[in-house]
Amino acid sequence: MFLVVFRNRKRADINAAAYSADATRMEALARAQPGFLSFKSYAAEDGEVVAISEWGDEASAREWGRHAEHAEVQGRGREEYYESYTLFTCDAPRVRRFGG
Repeated sequence: MFLVVFRNRKRADINAAAYSADATRMEALARAQPGFLSFKSYAAEDGEVVAISEWGDEASAREWGRHAEHAEVQGRGREEYYESYTLFTCDAPRVRRFGG
């Protein structure tokens, strides 16, 4: 498994409708990519968002990062949507489970 964690803060002047449309499209597109396993996003009370995606392997995650439509929206994110972000990746996460 390859894990991608995307922490971000949105700009104060964000076009919320445009962002929502792009986010919805990117999630649907990601789910259709080879190697996609899961995606979840969480928002903190202070406005920070953490999005976690799991991929079968690093190659699949990197291909998603280079997908033409995704790359276009990434550029729009830097220009229009995000005040800041940090991307974390891990190719060998230690996984422990309890219960269901």
